[in-house]
Amino acid sequence: MGSIFSAIGSGINAIISAIASVIMTIVGVITTIIVTIFEVIMDILCCRCFGSGRRTGTYSRRRRGGLTGGGAGVGTGAGTAGTY
Repeated sequence: MGSIFSAIGSGINAIISAIASVIMTIVGVITTIIVTIFEVIMDILCCRCFGSGRRTGTYSRRRRGGLTGGGAGVGTGAGTAGTY
C-alpha cells in the first residue's frame, strides 16, 4: 500500500515540477524582453544626451598612449617585438 502512495506522490511531484519549470521559463523570457527594451531605450537616450562625452573619452585614451614616452613600439600593440 505504501508503494502506491509513493508512486502517486512521485507523479504529483513530477507534474508540479514541470509546471514550475514552464512558469520559470515564461518569467525568464518576459524579464529578458523587459530588460532588453530598457537597455535599448537607455542606449538611445545616452547617445543623444552624452554622445560628445563618449567621443572625448576615446580620444583621451588614444592621446594618453602618445604622451607616455613614445619609444619604439610603445602604445602600438607591438609587445616585445618593438624592443628588439
